[in-house]
Amino acid sequence: MPFYKAKHRYADVSARNIRPFAQLVRGKNVDEALEQLQFIHNRGARQLEAVIKSAIGNADDQGCKDLDELIVSECRVDDGPMFKRMQPRARGTAFTILRRLSHIVVTLADPESLGGADDEADDATETVTGPEAAATTHRGSRQPLLRSAVAIPLMVSWMHRLTSSSSSPSRRRRSISTCRWCSGSR
Repeated sequence: MPFYKAKHRYADVSARNIRPFAQLVRGKNVDEALEQLQFIHNRGARQLEAVIKSAIGNADDQGCKDLDELIVSECRVDDGPMFKRMQPRARGTAFTILRRLSHIVVTLADPESLGGADDEADDATETVTGPEAAATTHRGSRQPLLRSAVAIPLMVSWMHRLTSSSSSPSRRRRSISTCRWCSGSR
């Protein structure tokens, strides 16, 4: 059997806090994934690390010949149920507190069972992970951030248009001179 699965249901961390770590280890060698998670100081990373170790134990129990060659083929974090609590607030009102739980699913696979198609796909597209990916894209989207030599002057001209719409000239001069991008030029 080429696939080895482990689940942690009702994990006491929200899925949103674990998903970045799941994305980090997906598609990597098991040793490399555990090494990366080991140096992340986060409770979600600890729980994901425990699930990967459990999947390695399941592979060992089911008779996998080479545990070092296993790859994290699937690392999924789903939303679980929510505990709903009430926090008393002023004047007899109350705010709801949602205690979110999650389900972590990790599947390990032999490299032979995945075939050679994945190697060709990896060569064709290069993905950026880690801090570089966070710096080049906006939160969760695949659109690159507008950070270039053109972006700042466009922003400055846009701000000048907003501030110069006031009626009095003295106000206009004061608002333009306090602009932090062009504080030296008027």
